[in-house]
Amino acid sequence: MSSSVSATLLYCITAAAVLVYVPFFVVIYGRIQVGYDIAAPRALFDKLPAYAQRATWAHQNSFEAFMLFAAAALMAYVTGVEGSLATTAAFAHVTARLFYSLFYILNIPILRSLMFGVGSAGTATLFILSLLQVSS
Repeated sequence: MSSSVSATLLYCITAAAVLVYVPFFVVIYGRIQVGYDIAAPRALFDKLPAYAQRATWAHQNSFEAFMLFAAAALMAYVTGVEGSLATTAAFAHVTARLFYSLFYILNIPILRSLMFGVGSAGTATLFILSLLQVSS
């Protein structure tokens, strides 16, 4: 495996992990606006502004997407997947997840769904490339 592809996969896993928490900063801002109750943080959800509720959902979905992406990228790393398609798929996932959260918070469902699809396609591509690599 070329070092640039392997490094890209590892950097993208790291970036995807960081992106899980980006929407949470918006949640924190919403919590501050309504008065955060440290004794019952989850009970506060219904009092949050709509944008902060959507940020909570984006944050939760980011965990779900991260698990699949990390598995796919690590499979590609371990199996020695080469080529620009792997790096493009990894970058596509990370970029799409950034915009996914943004569009979710801004309540633009069609673009949010499009970004979900792009990110999922990037993950699926890495799984497929890994399986092709081990079967050849």
